[in-house]
Amino acid sequence: MTKLSQLIAAGSLLLLANLGAASDEPDSTPYTPKHEAGRCAIRGHCGSKSLFGGQLPCVDNDPAEEPDEKLRNQLVELCGPKWSTGPVCCLAEQVATLKKSFSTPNQILAACPACKDNFYNLFCTFTCSPDQSLFINVTKTVVKNGKTLVTELDQLVHPDYGTGFYDSCKDVKFGPTNSKAMDLIGGGAKNYSQMLTFLGKERLGGSPFQMNFPGEYSEPGMGAIPAKARKCNDEDPDFRCACVDCEATCPALPDIEESGSCHVGKLPCLSFASIFTYGVLLFTSVLAVVGHVAWRRHAKRRSERLRLLADAAPSDDEDEGDLTENGAMFDRPQKTYIVNTWCDAAFSRLGHVAARFPAITIVTSIIFVSILSAGWFHFELEKDPARLWVSPTSAAAEEKAFFDSNFGPFYRAEKIFLVNDTEPSGPGPVLSRDTLTWWMGVEKSVRDLRGQQWGSTLQDLCLKPTGNACVVQTVSAYFQNEPGLVDDDWKETLRMCADSPVECRPEYGQPLEPNMILGGYSSDPADAIAMTVTWVLNNYPEGSPELDRAMDWEQAMKTRTLQLQEEAKQRGLRLSFSTEISLEEELNKSTNTDAKIIVISYIIMFLYASIALGSTTLSVRDFLRNPAISLVESKFTLGVVGILIVLMSITSSIGLFSWAGLRATLIIVDVIPFIVLAVGVDNIFLIVHEFERVNISHPDEVVEVRISKALGRMGPSILFSAITETISFALGAFVGMPAVRNFAIYAAGAVFINAILQVTMFISVLTLNQIRVEDSRADCFPCVQVKSARIHLSSSNGTGARFYEAPEESWLQQFIHKTYAPWLLGKKTKAVVVMVFLGIFAAGVALIPEIELGLDQRVAIPDDSYLIPYFNDLYDYFDAGPPVYFVTREFNGTQRKQQEEVCARYTSCEQMSLTNILEQERKRADVSYISSPTASWLDDFFQWLDPMNKNCCVEMGKPCFAGRRDDTRTLAGLPEGEEFVRYLNKFLKSPTTETCPLGGLASYGSAVVVDSERDTIPASHFRTSHSPLRSQDDFIKAYASARRISKIISDSTGLDVFPYSVFYVFFDQYASIVSLTAALLGSAVGIIFLVSTALLGSVITATVVAATVVMVIVDIIGAMAVMGVSLNAVSLVNLIICVGIAVEFCAHIARAFMFPSRKFMERVRNRFRGRDARAWTALTNVGGSVFSGITVTKILGVTVLAFTRSKIFEIYYFRVWVALVVFAASHALVFLPVALSLFGGEGYIDPESDGGLEEDLAARRYRALMPEADDTDSDEGY
Repeated sequence: MTKLSQLIAAGSLLLLANLGAASDEPDSTPYTPKHEAGRCAIRGHCGSKSLFGGQLPCVDNDPAEEPDEKLRNQLVELCGPKWSTGPVCCLAEQVATLKKSFSTPNQILAACPACKDNFYNLFCTFTCSPDQSLFINVTKTVVKNGKTLVTELDQLVHPDYGTGFYDSCKDVKFGPTNSKAMDLIGGGAKNYSQMLTFLGKERLGGSPFQMNFPGEYSEPGMGAIPAKARKCNDEDPDFRCACVDCEATCPALPDIEESGSCHVGKLPCLSFASIFTYGVLLFTSVLAVVGHVAWRRHAKRRSERLRLLADAAPSDDEDEGDLTENGAMFDRPQKTYIVNTWCDAAFSRLGHVAARFPAITIVTSIIFVSILSAGWFHFELEKDPARLWVSPTSAAAEEKAFFDSNFGPFYRAEKIFLVNDTEPSGPGPVLSRDTLTWWMGVEKSVRDLRGQQWGSTLQDLCLKPTGNACVVQTVSAYFQNEPGLVDDDWKETLRMCADSPVECRPEYGQPLEPNMILGGYSSDPADAIAMTVTWVLNNYPEGSPELDRAMDWEQAMKTRTLQLQEEAKQRGLRLSFSTEISLEEELNKSTNTDAKIIVISYIIMFLYASIALGSTTLSVRDFLRNPAISLVESKFTLGVVGILIVLMSITSSIGLFSWAGLRATLIIVDVIPFIVLAVGVDNIFLIVHEFERVNISHPDEVVEVRISKALGRMGPSILFSAITETISFALGAFVGMPAVRNFAIYAAGAVFINAILQVTMFISVLTLNQIRVEDSRADCFPCVQVKSARIHLSSSNGTGARFYEAPEESWLQQFIHKTYAPWLLGKKTKAVVVMVFLGIFAAGVALIPEIELGLDQRVAIPDDSYLIPYFNDLYDYFDAGPPVYFVTREFNGTQRKQQEEVCARYTSCEQMSLTNILEQERKRADVSYISSPTASWLDDFFQWLDPMNKNCCVEMGKPCFAGRRDDTRTLAGLPEGEEFVRYLNKFLKSPTTETCPLGGLASYGSAVVVDSERDTIPASHFRTSHSPLRSQDDFIKAYASARRISKIISDSTGLDVFPYSVFYVFFDQYASIVSLTAALLGSAVGIIFLVSTALLGSVITATVVAATVVMVIVDIIGAMAVMGVSLNAVSLVNLIICVGIAVEFCAHIARAFMFPSRKFMERVRNRFRGRDARAWTALTNVGGSVFSGITVTKILGVTVLAFTRSKIFEIYYFRVWVALVVFAASHALVFLPVALSLFGGEGYIDPESDGGLEEDLAARRYRALMPEADDTDSDEGY
């Protein structure tokens, strides 16, 4: 076990006491009978107790004496000018020993002159004060060789001096590891009494005799001498300590205002504003309703009184104005919209061509898809999280590349937790003598482990900073990895090493703090519930043979650790672990599990679409009357083709962008099929439903004309949704995050190609299907003619079979136009709907501040993964944060000005230097998340050069800068220019030794890149660490804080500084994800508004549509807060999906409102006029398609996702998509019709339903064939 006994000796009186002697019998007479000024208590050396014992002082109660000139000079040189006059109670031999014993404390305390002066003053006064007898009383002695040796004494120290001494030293750091000086000179004391007790305790390697420091003393004539200790922020600048060692000298940093700190009481300001605004609106509305009802009642009573006075006889002319049409037809739009007319004509022509030449259209489409799909040969899947979630041009990616290229890739860590929490009685201590012995054997087996493929061992791969010793952070190092040293007193050894890790350094030389290896204890490390072991391996560039060897060994490590889990279980313990390759493997396993669920989801949507399409023309009554007709009426083949078109659009999009070298991601593979199915199935339902209506209204037209009319009406609606969705998705292409950007591009391409194929290839297939139906041929088997089905058909002028008679309306269609639409558009219902949906919207806004950021790693892996317990243990028991490096670029350390902008331990260093700022931030760890002092290679380099540290920088047998450092408080005399570079290279090659713990090889060998040709430092880093980070919120805030700190440093010093930690690259997205989300969603809504305005011809209606989409998205975000869905790149992709799907829900109803179908409008109940009539028409026309084509399809597909084993799919897909379906469907089918009836713009004539006499007759025929709704003219009112 490595012991720095000199460091402890420096803090004890052993080396100050010099000679001592041992005797068998103590003397019974008082040893210090006289206590008066000018009289001694001890003086000189009298020998030692044993051969290896320290020197003990002699009992001497004689008066103090004037020293000779030589002794005077020695004393003044060592203890200061106040000893230049007056008698003393010490001899030259004592002063010589005192000087020797001060050499190590000088290395420890030199950075803080006040602490050093107080330390020196205490022991100089004790040794040489002429008034010793006033504050020292010898209590025990032994006689040896005729001399009386002191073995125990009492020393009185004034409380003010003791407190001041302790306060000046308590924050002083030492060495590259920034060990606390108090741990070395005071045994980790928490107050001055504990410090003095540690200094005075008799022990091997400590004081050779016992020194007691009583607080109160009854001996007559004795008392502590009042003395003033130097403060670390002393008024005398010669004794003032640096900021890193004295908080009082640190510059004040500006206060930090946390984002989201605006609150009204406990509510965030946004939440309060939303609730307050809605409350005012609701209260106002209630008052308005009450007032309106009161007025109506008053007006009704007045009207009744007037009617009694009027002539009640009916007029002969009252019936002359009876309507031949319902009232709504007089309010129907009279204007045409040129853009819609052009779109209608274009789609009509397109439909006619596709129907006229179905074979050419289908073959051309297949060739087109095949050419694009050929890009699959270039298909690549990106799985590297760093490349997925971080833009290659982002600051985090560039900084990681800079760090890796200069300091090497960050180390690979293999980590194990051993926990004792399996007993029913509760957690207990994990360590025992037996467990320690067993575990040392386990570590030996790990050292002997070989990779299966390459045969590499830990010794071949591990990080070795100081030679051949691997970095293994383990409690075994406290016992030198020797089972034989784990004796019955193992707990005392453990406690001693935990209290002073520098005494129990592992083979690689760096002290091992107990929080790095033990967890779950408060004070006694022997009570730790968990222990953790970390093997640190070198990392290498991707694709290198060295990396392959490391991964090969990690596979062997994983296999061995899985075996260890069983061994630990047999011992009543639990073991969790992670290797560097574990997370990626488990993520891929999660994806493979999800793939099955996703495929099942798509199959169910496919089956539903195929079966539901057939129900458009086949009722239950028809089936019961003639079952054979189901063989003809079935549209299963048509549904299959529709789904195939969806798949063709997906493969085409992936192929197209694979041609362009755009890598796909797992999100693309998993999610895009769902999106395209959502859009594609809906369009198929709309086209088929409209075509069936045309078949009823225009039965005498040829199929091509009927197809043309159907597409002419539905084409613009499909164009509307396709453009808005494509542009909404395409906006993501402007995002730097590859996962989001690539998804957006692939999704936009798939949606656009799908729309093209639906208005071309699907139309051709629909034509062929209609020809098959009219020829009574079986679905799926068109060569088979079902003659029995013709019995159901009516004839046309006796010329042959005629297929069409009006089919029964589906129950859904009847429900909408008879019950739902009239109820929804009633005045009372509309008022309730508006207030309820505004309330939901207000709740969504209020919940926005509750959205958390992040993606917990435990969510991204399967529930049964072995990494789940590991991450739980990491958060519960690992009490150390990840290291963070503040990296400088092109730091010209050869210039004094630049040195002063970085250093901290000298008075000439800038107050707002890099190290001082980091030290100040460390002292407010609750906001900075910086917990450990900064390892400053520049300060340690300069201390290494200090000639007072005689064993560090030595040239020709002498300290390097002897004679050049007259003022050790400043940088004067320290190297600059070429000399700086030369000595820096020497420092970085200097090992850490017992005599010089400041050597830079172990701590800074890879921390500084020196350019000897340009005499500059291209790259260097200053290491500190974060406080323990136990949640995603902690990681995000720590990253943001590091960014803030580096900006302060750069602004204050002018240096190019950035922070780096291994996790930063994964959390860079959260620095901008809120603004990015707002920008993407806001831009998408803006595009929706512009496209709606252009295609609908109404700014007002476009505003209503955009507002509805906004409400849907805000409600979904509010639901995310309630359901525990945090905001990250995955949920951002889903929100983009939500925008597109929300438009799909709303677009068709909005267009049906703006261009109402005459066939439906003629059936409007008389009590609906104007916008109400058009809203009724829109609901009746396309409401059924929106419900059956979009809503039910999504419900079926999303429901299957509830059975996934992956938490990430359950949380980020299932929950969000459930919210999407609920809110989008409810807004499209409930809120939007109401909003349009209240605020919708002026409508336009639908070209397809206003074509002159022929169309008028067709409309009348359709109206005659359709069953009439029960007409109720009563008007709902208040």
